[in-house]
Amino acid sequence: MQIELLTWLIPLPPLLAFFLIWLFSNRSKALSHTIAILFMAASWVMSLIVFLFALTTHEFGAEVFASSVPWLPAGESALNMGVLVDPLTAAMLFFVPLTCLMIFIYSVGYHNFGQPADAHDEPGSPAHNGVEPMYSRFFAFLSLFAFGMLTLVVADNLLLMFVGWEIMGLCSYLLIGFWYGRNYQNPTQITPRQAAVKAFMTTRVGDVIMMLGIVYLYFATATEKAQEILGTSGGTLSFRAILYNEEFLKYLATQPSFILGLSLAGMIGLLLFAGTVGKSAQFPLHVWLPDAMEGPTPVSAMIHAATMVSAGVYAMIRLFPLLSAGWHEGGPLTPPMLAMGIIGSFTALFAATIALAQKDVKKVLAYSTISQLGYMIAALGIGAYVAAALHLITHAFFKALLFLGSGSIIHGVEHGAHHSHEHLDPQDMFNMGGLRKRMPVTFWTFLIGGFALAGFPFITAGFWSKDEILADAFINGPVVFWVLAIAAFLTAFYTMRQIALTFFGEPRTQSAEHASETPWTITTPLMILAFFALVAGFVGVPKDFPLLGSLFDALGLNRFHEFIGGTLLELPEAVKFNVIPLTASLVVALGGLGLGWLVYGRKPLTAGQADPLRVFGPIYTLLENKYYFDELYDFLFVRPSRWIASVLVYQVIDRDLIDGALHGIGRAALAMGAFFKGAEKYTIDNPPIYLADGIQWLGRTFRVIQTGRVQNYLLVGMLIALSFGGVYYWMLAR
Repeated sequence: MQIELLTWLIPLPPLLAFFLIWLFSNRSKALSHTIAILFMAASWVMSLIVFLFALTTHEFGAEVFASSVPWLPAGESALNMGVLVDPLTAAMLFFVPLTCLMIFIYSVGYHNFGQPADAHDEPGSPAHNGVEPMYSRFFAFLSLFAFGMLTLVVADNLLLMFVGWEIMGLCSYLLIGFWYGRNYQNPTQITPRQAAVKAFMTTRVGDVIMMLGIVYLYFATATEKAQEILGTSGGTLSFRAILYNEEFLKYLATQPSFILGLSLAGMIGLLLFAGTVGKSAQFPLHVWLPDAMEGPTPVSAMIHAATMVSAGVYAMIRLFPLLSAGWHEGGPLTPPMLAMGIIGSFTALFAATIALAQKDVKKVLAYSTISQLGYMIAALGIGAYVAAALHLITHAFFKALLFLGSGSIIHGVEHGAHHSHEHLDPQDMFNMGGLRKRMPVTFWTFLIGGFALAGFPFITAGFWSKDEILADAFINGPVVFWVLAIAAFLTAFYTMRQIALTFFGEPRTQSAEHASETPWTITTPLMILAFFALVAGFVGVPKDFPLLGSLFDALGLNRFHEFIGGTLLELPEAVKFNVIPLTASLVVALGGLGLGWLVYGRKPLTAGQADPLRVFGPIYTLLENKYYFDELYDFLFVRPSRWIASVLVYQVIDRDLIDGALHGIGRAALAMGAFFKGAEKYTIDNPPIYLADGIQWLGRTFRVIQTGRVQNYLLVGMLIALSFGGVYYWMLAR
């Protein structure tokens, strides 16, 4: 029970830090980052305790840590809110809080804490040489971001996981657009505000479809047959109830959905996968992630390594029993697995080609993230559950390292620009060069991260996770194998291109010439992450791997397959060692790195020298412009949406129809009021007035004869008598 209670507490410190910073400490920068780091460290310590306890628990997986309480009423039953710690959760709790903590510490140095304020610094714009004006707000948002991810990781049901999912969506919007006041002279260059909106709207496309899948799954569990199988009195979204019930999974796999001939499992799986396509930036919803680089570099690291995009892959790994319901090794793939295999492998190759021609040091890494996430999705598509989970973990370490390293590079170049008074883009690799001697710690740690990304053999974590994916693909998906192998070769090539352009040769600008190493708050997280980028993959060394497999098995270090595999109902069979995928891993990694060195490292570029890849002319331009997908989406979706909003919705519907109808009603009301006003005047108000006027007229008329003379009164009396007599005579005569 203590472990369950501790698991409940894991997400709470970052949430508490968010409120404390927002409400009480936003005027104290030191107190703000102290609260954020200490509370994140508390989450990390609790996560580590839970992880170690799970690691030492006998037959962990068959028995898990779980606790729940009623949350939302749903008819006769209620949806619960709870926590679940199984092997997959435990593995996530190992690297997510640790990576977040490193990013928090790194952010102190990144935002120039301790530097005097600069008169040119304004909220919403990057600091010139002083401390970030919105320093406290940044740590508040970062803490909330961590809370969302930790909630998603420990959630025991799909709805609570979706809550954490959406919290991260909100935080990504706030942090990508953190420098909301930043503008560029080039009108075609996207601003942080635009990037934030783009990320939010693009991911919402996938989230809406995913929500439909959640609703569909809930109603699928609410049928009489489903309740009989599950032993529930209503619908449920519990992972334990759905994903670990073989009979129910078979029911979903055989029950038709009456949509496109798919089963319930197939339809629900495709809808849920759509959320990952958006959140993990898979084709065709990949366009938001490179532009998310407009946010501060720690945000990029959070999005690309510790949270956001990792959440999409984690969701698919978590839901794999549902996605693969009805599938067995060697049999035909289920529709969700087929979709993951196709989209994942295509995205891995597609994004890798774009990275070849990028100049921005962060955008190269952004497209590499898209590519590596494609690796993981493709692995799940061919049933390589354990390999996908291993690559998710190793990727988190070396990609966080690379992004934080890129931030250190940019930081150093910016300080060089302040010293030299040079105006340039500090993120353009062609403005760098020669940083190896000026920033040695950043260089060596970045080199380790780059080699891990490229899959440098045997000594990097990326090699072991990539090799396992290729080994699985060679057996279960030959087409996927060759696509991923080509993508891996390109990855190694553009990684060496990035390293050579940034660190080797002579400085190509005065800013690079005067660049200096960053403070310890930046370099310390780099060194810690570099350690894990080297050793994290050793837990996945295959037991039958020559020499190393038996060595690590004797040391008891390579238990990852059994540990993560214990999450599933049946332990997946480990892929037998095969020299062909191993050879492919060696060739693509060393070949790509070697070719990259020959092109960019052997004779480093000098100032003003063009990219050697420009010899490919239109192909290079196509890659440089990202296959013109931004322009295509602008033409197909953005412009029509703006036209619909400005013309159809505003002018036709809002102004002409709605406003016209309202104005017509107003004019009709005014006319009706005028009519009733006239009717009232001539039927109610005027008759009493006419009567009074008549009486007044009679009074004035009879007043004439009131002279006061007797002879006049006699004359009038005689006239009246004669009148009455005449009338009487006339009446008698008739």
